Amino acid sequence: MTTTADTIDRFVASFNVQDLDDTMSFFADGAEYLPGDGKTHRGHAEIRAAFEPMFSGAFGLVTFDEHDRLIDEPARRAAIRWTCRLDLTAGPARGGNPLLRWFLLARYGKRISWEGTDIFHFDEEQRITGKYTYGGFRRPVMRKDVPAS
Repeated sequence: MTTTADTIDRFVASFNVQDLDDTMSFFADGAEYLPGDGKTHRGHAEIRAAFEPMFSGAFGLVTFDEHDRLIDEPARRAAIRWTCRLDLTAGPARGGNPLLRWFLLARYGKRISWEGTDIFHFDEEQRITGKYTYGGFRRPVMRKDVPAS
């Protein structure tokens, strides 16, 4: 039987190798995603459209380091605290905002990071029914990235 911890491990791994099809396979049909910007994305098509820029290289190479994890198996809920790392040198910016990319490079350098938390809700089959992203920011607090040790 797949556990919530297993599902989160595989979900984060799919993000870190930029496999959008695999990432989307974790979501239930009627899932919702709230990325923390006030928008709500419901269903596979809307969630996929919201994730597409992260997977297409529009922001550079996006990866996540997980730091903490809380899991409530009986309630099918989980939370992870993470650092998002953005490598602006990785590949061409496809579909991104060139002015924003220039600003980020000028201000923070080639690699930047910010922190956040995701809350997950799962159904009986360990598919994500809700992904809620939080941070103490209106816009992410970005800084020059220091490689993880």
